[in-house]
Amino acid sequence: MVKQTIQIFARVKPTVRKQQQGIYSIDEDEKLTPSLEIILPRDLADGFVNNKRESYRFKFQRIFDQNEKQETIFENIAKPVAESVLAGYNGTIFAYGQTGSGKTFTITGGAERYSDRGIIPRTLSYIFEQLQKDSSKIYTTHISYLEIYNECGYDLLDPRHEASSLEDLPKVTVLEDPDQNIHLKNLSLHQATTEEEALNLLFLGDTNRMIAETPMNQASTRSHCIFTIHLSSKEPGSATVRQAKLHLVDLAGSERVAKTGVGGQLLTEAKYINLSLHYLEQVIIALSEKHRSHIPYRNSMMTSVLRDSLGGNCMTTMIATLSLEKRNIDESISTCRFAQRVALIKNEAVLNEEIDPRLMIIRLQKEIQELKDELAIVTGEQRTEALTEAELLQLEKRITSFLEDQHPESKLEVGADMRKIHHCFHYLKKLLNDKNIHGTSIASSEIKDHNSQEPLKEEEYKKLRDILQQRDNEINILVTMLKKEKKKAQDALHFSSMDRSELRRSQSSPFPPGNPEGPRMLPPSAPTQAPDSSTSQYRSSLLHGKTGMREEMSLGRQEAFEIFKRDHADSVTIEDNKQILKQRFSEAKALGESINEARVKIGRLKEEITQRHVQQVALGISENTPVPSTPDLLEEKLRSQLQEEKRRYKAMFTHLKALKVEIEHLQLLMDKAKVKLQKEFEAWWAEEATSLQVNSPAVNSLNHMKPFPQTPESQHERSQLLSSKSDVYARKILPLPGPLLHSQEQSSPSIPLEDRIPERPVSSVPLTGDSQTDSDILAFVKARQSILQRTGFQ
Repeated sequence: MVKQTIQIFARVKPTVRKQQQGIYSIDEDEKLTPSLEIILPRDLADGFVNNKRESYRFKFQRIFDQNEKQETIFENIAKPVAESVLAGYNGTIFAYGQTGSGKTFTITGGAERYSDRGIIPRTLSYIFEQLQKDSSKIYTTHISYLEIYNECGYDLLDPRHEASSLEDLPKVTVLEDPDQNIHLKNLSLHQATTEEEALNLLFLGDTNRMIAETPMNQASTRSHCIFTIHLSSKEPGSATVRQAKLHLVDLAGSERVAKTGVGGQLLTEAKYINLSLHYLEQVIIALSEKHRSHIPYRNSMMTSVLRDSLGGNCMTTMIATLSLEKRNIDESISTCRFAQRVALIKNEAVLNEEIDPRLMIIRLQKEIQELKDELAIVTGEQRTEALTEAELLQLEKRITSFLEDQHPESKLEVGADMRKIHHCFHYLKKLLNDKNIHGTSIASSEIKDHNSQEPLKEEEYKKLRDILQQRDNEINILVTMLKKEKKKAQDALHFSSMDRSELRRSQSSPFPPGNPEGPRMLPPSAPTQAPDSSTSQYRSSLLHGKTGMREEMSLGRQEAFEIFKRDHADSVTIEDNKQILKQRFSEAKALGESINEARVKIGRLKEEITQRHVQQVALGISENTPVPSTPDLLEEKLRSQLQEEKRRYKAMFTHLKALKVEIEHLQLLMDKAKVKLQKEFEAWWAEEATSLQVNSPAVNSLNHMKPFPQTPESQHERSQLLSSKSDVYARKILPLPGPLLHSQEQSSPSIPLEDRIPERPVSSVPLTGDSQTDSDILAFVKARQSILQRTGFQ
């Protein structure tokens, strides 16, 4: 528990005109306590000798002069309160002062510059920064924004705020439980996981606030607003939950109707504002007096909501905003007097920790059962009903954990029920008998384990054969695909060469038709070497450029997947979806930039309206003419532009949400199409492997294989092909793990490896008769034999 008085601070607003000297001064006393002295200027109309008081002195925790920046305000006022909220204590910061003294600028900030951010955005940034640093707890953050206008509460974050009038919106009502805790009905809580989401909620609530023009302030807030941050934290595995809330209150400014001369709706608003501030002062006075039995919290809605902040479970801070000009001296003195009364109030902040209700229920149920067992022992009642299956299972689990616990002082707690005690003894006796029977069968089990090692070795050898067979299937599939590709290229090249030769003969030929020295047609294998090399290079580059391919595929299987994907019917749909997704991303980016521009323009229009009103007030004061009650044409135009920009901002924000939904839908469609493509490829690959296992000549006997004629020409072509493509085709076969094979050799030296893994001699490979295709097949077989040599199978 932390007991402390409400902290009070003073901030002096910069004056528009040059300030007269000697109106106020800031100094420190002997205890280094800052004090503010307000000096009343003499009025010659009262005479040379009068008994009026000439100066007032007030003490504060700290006084911020006109040149203090927003960052200094946050570091000295809001940051300590935010740290206490992170620790689990409630906190409140509220600004009090006359209209136009800078309360909204201090709490919310200005929209013109980034450095003008107020306490609310800086506090949100600080809290989320601390949450990201602390990974030892699980945090949850919720935001609410309450407006009290004419003594009626409204939810500023209600989505119906835009399309409905203020009278049609549901009003927030105050409910009180028997423990005198306050609950607000119809006030929504919005979860914010990031700083950006919380700032968007703040900006949305600020656009829905009631703002009107008065002679004292062009953009005067006509309502009290309470921005609340609800923070809950819990350590993983802990039963306690910490819940804290931070109220950031922007009170409406008090004003003297006789001085401002307002009427109509502005007069009604001023009456409600002054009345609620009067009730607030009554609560402050009642709390500062000793032996006061009744505190009038229920007189107004604002004091009911802030009950904990005023004399309750909260760490409260007040900021007195002062406009120390000659015409506002009386209001500034009244604000300082109010702050001195507030400083007398003591709050008792308590760490808000709660126990999880579910764990509390379990603990109480256990306590009830223990009391029943004790009562049965005292009364001597014997229970005759049998234990249930759940109780028996629970007892057996306790006995098992007791036997496994190595601690010498561990205990077996079963209660005072004799039925449970007897069952424990029977279960222990059963475990002891089972252990004796198990000891006699250890020798026989060891013999069985020794005999079962040989089948395990055979299973490992079988596994290695299956892996090698899988590699052979991949080679055969790639050979089949290569034959098809080369046949297409040969046919196309053959037809094109025939067409060109016929065309040349028809036009003019330097040779007669029967001349034996005329141009001869090249064999089909010669012109296909260049397309084949270019095709293999293209496939290799395409394979290495794909980053989305699954890493567990072999290289040959990856290349087959690329060809399968290129010829698949859904490839066009996937590409179209990619283009649409890129277009939607660019649209969302452009729309976000437009939203930021609209936000900046809204702030600029508000500033122009404020400057326009200040100019009119200054002109009226200088010319001693009354300020016109109706705005001029330029101001009406600016206000219409402001409303139009707000509508445009809301429309673009809605469109951005729709784009986000569409982008997520497109990404889901692309993921589904990729999964479908992968499944169809796996099915096709399995079908090809099965057919090759049945029809491939590799599975037939070696006696039925056709020998390859070893001619000098074929040997020369084979050496050229191996030198040009060995690096391409060798990468398509994954080598088998060497250490595993060596371990198998050591485990069974009695069985030679030559008998387990069948060799495939080069001279016994089935050939097709085409020299180019046969060379490719020989390249694959050579690569296979090189793998077998490296792994120790040959």
